[in-house]
Amino acid sequence: MSRPGPPTRADYRVFYPISTRWSDNDIYGHVNNVTYYSYFDTAANRYLIEEGGLDISDGHIVGYVVNSGCEYHAPITYPEPVEAGLRVDRLGNSSVQYGLAIFREGGEQAVAHGHFVHVFVDRAADKSVPIPATLRAALERLLE
Repeated sequence: MSRPGPPTRADYRVFYPISTRWSDNDIYGHVNNVTYYSYFDTAANRYLIEEGGLDISDGHIVGYVVNSGCEYHAPITYPEPVEAGLRVDRLGNSSVQYGLAIFREGGEQAVAHGHFVHVFVDRAADKSVPIPATLRAALERLLE
């Protein structure tokens, strides 16, 4: 069974620079697989904060990650500047599925790509709620 090739920059709407850190490397000398999830989380939450007005400290609404996955195509290492690409694959009433990818700085093909799903929740009640209008508008701009 052959796997399709990695996605390209054209598949994503927004990009954020990320600096790899010394602690990201594992004993094999490349960025450890679990670190990619923190890169994904950083990109999605930066977008929500900057473009959607999400208040992560005192807001009534928070996003919980309920599902995630990642495929790896090529190793990266410290020190290496990378960029996280972000799009929205699916937008529901109270949830969103992001498509994310990590690229070498200026690179055309992703070194890794994946997804994760946020469910928006009322912080006090701990119950899912519809995505607030400001966040929804920002997420709609990233729809494929």
